Order: sequence, then structure tokens, then C-alpha cells
Amino acid sequence: MIPFLDLNQVNAPYLKAIEKASLKVIRSGWYILGNELKSFEKSFATYCQAAHCVGVANGLDAITLILMAYDFPEDSEVIVPANTYIASVLPVVYLGFKAVFVEPDPVTMLLNPEKIAEKITMKTRAIIAVDLYGRSCEMDLIMELAQQHGLKVITDAAQAHGAVYKNKKIGSIAHATAFSFYPTKNLGALGDAGAITTDDEALAEKLRYLRNYGSLVRYKNDFQGVNSRLDEIQAAILNVKLPFLDPENDRRRAIAARYLSEINVKDLVLPPGDRTQDDAWHLFVIRHPDRSKLIAHLDANGIQTNVHYPLPIHKQQAFREYQDLQLPITEQIHEQVISLPLNAVLTDEEVAYIIQTVNHFDYPQ
Repeated sequence: MIPFLDLNQVNAPYLKAIEKASLKVIRSGWYILGNELKSFEKSFATYCQAAHCVGVANGLDAITLILMAYDFPEDSEVIVPANTYIASVLPVVYLGFKAVFVEPDPVTMLLNPEKIAEKITMKTRAIIAVDLYGRSCEMDLIMELAQQHGLKVITDAAQAHGAVYKNKKIGSIAHATAFSFYPTKNLGALGDAGAITTDDEALAEKLRYLRNYGSLVRYKNDFQGVNSRLDEIQAAILNVKLPFLDPENDRRRAIAARYLSEINVKDLVLPPGDRTQDDAWHLFVIRHPDRSKLIAHLDANGIQTNVHYPLPIHKQQAFREYQDLQLPITEQIHEQVISLPLNAVLTDEEVAYIIQTVNHFDYPQ
């Protein structure tokens, strides 16, 4: 069986360095807001070509804290992509704002800038652009639209570590960018972890307060904050793995290039290949009208796949107030998508076998 993702294999090359770094933290007696975090924040900001990085507990909190820091009015509306993971939208409703769903581009499956303008009202305060699957949204168009209407742009880059848009690293383009370092990400910790990058010094400073109960000085609270801190052990692990992010992404790009050039199946839709060397390729998501049969075919031949994501947000029970929305592009995407294995530890032989097996899918059966 070729697993969809084997984290033991992914982390094996760095295991000794991770153990050494973790033991150093354990023996230091300092586990929260210490030197490992400072080091990672500096390194990751530099990597993303951003002025500031603020480490937080996870990617969900990263988006939540950005929205909190902007202190929008209670009746604010936030534009979100209809095709995304639920974590991109939960912070909006947590804070009492209205999520305004926008259909994706049917080719890229990302937020469609042409449809954003239709949804902007006097109450709109922000746009959350999700770099889903590791591909950047059309940030020039989104930033231009935001400037015209005085809106903030927040990028959810949980799947886009190291992605590039027009020679700019993701993390340096939007007003603020949220990252997750969940273990399965291109840059993964060994637990929950996240960060925010921004060029806005005042925003970064407020975020440092908010992540720590609203305090920078112990027992002196200037804001009503939360407990959301990137701990020292996870920061140390990320410090070990960050230098290898680009080489791993390059391997992902090489695999993606093979998939794009060699997979050829009737009615199967491949992701766009116009930015192969810029995308981070966190996932390689294909579409087929008979997803279940293709998954069964691959499984029978020892290839594990995944579905990101089977049910759109507006059809989830947790978002039942949005269930009457008509979002046909989003719904079709969620009925058809399949993620093939794509990670830096796949061998050339495994990649060739995956391609061969996909191409042997007989449709219709």
C-alpha cells in the first residue's frame, strides 16, 4: 500500500535533530515564550519576506486573532471562499460576524476575484483569501479591490508554506497572513502550532498581547486576550525543519509536474499547471464525476487517497443557517475532488506506479 501520507517517513530524516532540539528545551526549564519562539519568529518572517511573525497555538487561532486585533464592529461582514476547510470560516462566526460566501473559480477552485465585488456591502470589513491546496489566490486583483473599498485582506496560508505569487512569498502580500503548522502541512510541527505574518507593526504588537491573555507584562492586561502561544518545543521542531522546506517543496513540484504531464484519463480534471514552480503543492487535487469508482480502483491497487473535502461548509450541520445558499460550483467540486498522494518522501517508482494506475482506470465501468 502506498499511504496517502506517512508522517513517520516524513519526519525520519530530521528525527535526531528534533530529539536533540526538544531535549534542549526540556532541560532548559523554559517552555513558553522563550528563545526558540523568538528564533523561529525571526527566521519565518525572513523566509516569508515579511516584517513580523507572531507565533500562536494553531492556524484557527491565527485567523481568529487577526480578526480580533482589527476590532471590527459587531455587525461586520467578512467575505470568505465557499470552497475551503471549515477552519477558514469558523473564526468569522465565533466572533459574531456574518460570513459572506463567494463561489470559486471553476478551474483553480480558489476564491474568484470577479465575484467578490458583487458581495461587498457597507458592512463588509475584510476578505479572507484561502490559498487552498498550496496555490496562491489572485492577490493583485484581491488587494486592488480591497484598497478601493477600504477592506482588510487576510490570507489563510495553512496549505501554502513557501508558495510564491509574482515573485513574492506568501506571507508578505496580504495585510496579515495566517499559517498552520499542523503535522501534515508542508512545514509541520509534531503537534498543533501556528503563526501570523504581517508588515503592520502595530498589528503585530497587538497580536503579541492578544495571544497572551492581552498582556506583555505579567499581571498587567491591556486587552481582553486569549491563551494561544506557540510553545518552545514546537518552535524548536520548526526551527529544525524550516531550512528543509524549500527542498521538500521542490520535490513536491517535481512530482506534481509528472502528474500533470503524464496522467491522462477520460473526464478526469487535473489542477492547473500554469504555476507549477510557484505553487507549494500541499495537495494534488483531481476531479472526476465518478469519484467513488476511481477511489475504489486506486484502493484495490494499493494506493491510498483522500477527499479534501467531502461536504461544503454551507451544507454542514454546524452552519445550518447557511444551508439554503445556492453555490453550485462549490457543491460540484466537493462531489468530485480526490487527493492523490503527494509528498517529499514518495519515490520515483511510487510516483510512476500511481500515474500508471490512474491511467488504467476504465471509465465508465
